Amino acid sequence: MEPLTLALAKGRTAVDSLAMLENAGITFPNFHKDSRKLVFYSADQKIKMLYVKALDVTTYVEEGAADIGIVGRDNILEAGADVYELLDLQLGKCKFVVASMKDIDLTKRTSLKVASKYPVVAKQFFHKQGIQATTIKLNGSVELAPMIDMADCIVDIVETGTTIKENGLQIITDVEDISTRVVVNKASFATKTAEIQSFINSMKNSLEA
Repeated sequence: MEPLTLALAKGRTAVDSLAMLENAGITFPNFHKDSRKLVFYSADQKIKMLYVKALDVTTYVEEGAADIGIVGRDNILEAGADVYELLDLQLGKCKFVVASMKDIDLTKRTSLKVASKYPVVAKQFFHKQGIQATTIKLNGSVELAPMIDMADCIVDIVETGTTIKENGLQIITDVEDISTRVVVNKASFATKTAEIQSFINSMKNSLEA
């Protein structure tokens, strides 16, 4: 039987994701985080794992190169991928927020200049508020943008909010809760239903345990 292909996001939640997989009875004996290998097989050879950048997980799944993906909801939302989101693993919990140097009343604004690592998420959020957002894509230190008047506000991910506060910004509003999710390719779900459902059930049991 052909193995299920799993795309696992590198990064801060990878260790916890692998621990959850292990608790579900799915282990990758040849895996170690410093390896340069990109493909690993589970001990029972039933799962082939692609160890890839978080930004690429949804692409692998949507394109059918992977049947299943484990990745943060932030990347799912930004990619706008056409995949099934089947399980919240409750790892890496954080949230998208709007933050600024100023106390912005969103009910009284019709336009804003917004800096973010996630311009799609930002634009969609403000569109729902009836605000025209001009987005500036930054890859790091987005807190700097309002400080130098490059943007009115930022949309970013926070866990504790400490970095926001230390740079003199304040949270204006929450946008969406974020955590690690299991996503599935739509065609794979139709053709490998039993195998995928078995994987999901194993992860649910691991989560409950």
